[in-house]
Amino acid sequence: MATTTTTTNGGAAAANVSGRDHVVIFPFMAKGHTLPLLHFATALAAHHKTLHVTVLTTPANRAFAAGRLPPSVSLVELPFPSLPPLPAGVESTDALPCPSLYPTFLRATALLRDPFADYLASLASPPLALVSDFFLGFTRAAAADAGVRRVVFHGMSCFSMAVCKALIVNPDAAAGGVTSGGDPFRVPGMPEHVEITADEVPDALVKFADANDPVTRFLVDDVGFSDVLSWGVLVNSFAALDEAYVAPLESFYQVPGARAWLVGPLFLAAAGDTSELEQEEEHDPDGCLAWLDDAQPGSVVYVSFGTQAHISNAQLDEIAHGLVQSGHRFLWAVRSDTWTPPAKVGPNGRVVRGWVPQRRVLAHRAVGGFVSHCGWNSAMECLAAGKPILAWPMIAEQHLNARHVANILGAAVRIDTKPGGMAAAGEVVGRAEVEEKVRALMDAEGEAGRKMRARAAWAQREAKSAVGEGGASRVALRELVDELQRTYGEVVVDEGKIM
Repeated sequence: MATTTTTTNGGAAAANVSGRDHVVIFPFMAKGHTLPLLHFATALAAHHKTLHVTVLTTPANRAFAAGRLPPSVSLVELPFPSLPPLPAGVESTDALPCPSLYPTFLRATALLRDPFADYLASLASPPLALVSDFFLGFTRAAAADAGVRRVVFHGMSCFSMAVCKALIVNPDAAAGGVTSGGDPFRVPGMPEHVEITADEVPDALVKFADANDPVTRFLVDDVGFSDVLSWGVLVNSFAALDEAYVAPLESFYQVPGARAWLVGPLFLAAAGDTSELEQEEEHDPDGCLAWLDDAQPGSVVYVSFGTQAHISNAQLDEIAHGLVQSGHRFLWAVRSDTWTPPAKVGPNGRVVRGWVPQRRVLAHRAVGGFVSHCGWNSAMECLAAGKPILAWPMIAEQHLNARHVANILGAAVRIDTKPGGMAAAGEVVGRAEVEEKVRALMDAEGEAGRKMRARAAWAQREAKSAVGEGGASRVALRELVDELQRTYGEVVVDEGKIM
């Protein structure tokens, strides 16, 4: 049976393209990881017309990718491995029927190594580069075996990546933070102004010493050193926001000359392509934008907590009451199909369970603030829209993102939660605090509200400037391609020494 099925959105078949002009992109099968790399593929194809860009996907993820790519980008399907008890056809994290299957899903993705290696072997010459997700650790060695350099992608900011890596190599610092009684502590190797609390240390790092934790075992056994042995790291951020943390991040990469390439915000970098890019982003089945059209400027709170973390019905109830009690109009994207609001939201509230065109909602004049889990994609979208954030982190590095945008940038207010946030067993933030923090978010007249909005407006200007002609991110993208092409054909050696 064939291990790969190639389908194209147009353009020449990748097998007939010179390797020096061919970039292969392999996203991890989670929406928050996939979308930025689809944007990167689009930006690369739009700004470097001589390049041929191929995105690797799996059968169940193909439609999602195809609807968000221009015709000039090719798609190649790799068969998704079967690994019981993972149900057949479940090929992305948002499709998992229960969180307990996440470790099995991770192990299944590692089984893509052979189909991936077969795909590289089918090409007439080695591609210019492979850009692949951190979780797909097997891709680095497989690419090196084929003479291809790997650029790793995390979906995180330089700030959060550098903090995480510093805490991994300095576990005593994190341990000291745990015993500090909740006081902020310095992170080794980071600038003087960077302090975090024990509650902001990502749960995966807290469990890193637990050899019995299945996610830890995957990170150690399957990802290992593949990240820091990559040729470079692609970052969905921009210099004005993240420049202070570039050197600390780069210090962890072991390949001589390895760089962090800040080329974001990637959704803005890709926006210049006027093809059928992201048709679903234009889709508004519930009429959210029309509803916003009837609201006064800055009067609506937009609420969304992403697609990954589970939120209990009890917490959803408290959020609903807090939003109603705040007195502000709100548009709330709810993931749960079973939860029923405990009270009528009235004409001031709108609960939507389907697709919401989030970037267009955030950019709408009626939206005055965003209640968010502070995933990096959502944080970037909100800052690029110039809107302040009520940061309510839950999982992964989201607590660090909240620290970044609230305490350092100053464009957010925070709800304090333990690691795991609303996903933590038994923790429910009450309606009174929800009401209080929503009021603080939406207070455009008070001193704190004016400062937040000024910082968000600054971030919006810098984000747009970064991806414009001559901007730092546009220049970084050009320099990345130039450097890869200048050094194409140099020896790529395994054992972590990529020349």
